[in-house]
Amino acid sequence: MIFKSVGDGRPYPEHGKQSAKDWSDVAPRMVRLDELVTTKKVLDLGLLLAEDSTFYGDLFAHVVQWKDTLYLEDGLHRALRAALHQRPALHARVLILD
Repeated sequence: MIFKSVGDGRPYPEHGKQSAKDWSDVAPRMVRLDELVTTKKVLDLGLLLAEDSTFYGDLFAHVVQWKDTLYLEDGLHRALRAALHQRPALHARVLILD
């Protein structure tokens, strides 16, 4: 399996980071795909091509670490591309919530 789990929704509390600019203060690091739980079941092209999507605004996926689980909040397209190129990890900004 590519991901640890495929989820549908964000089980963690709101963190206040809405735009790529908000995420820019979170340093990127490598994250293994098999440690990620997705927050989307479907890759929506409308959302992917939106102005605030990481497709245009940020080079890194956005991941939230909550209760020792890594949730892929934005950047599903980047994670899938990494998997298709047989890369086991990708660079992501990881926000740690307590």
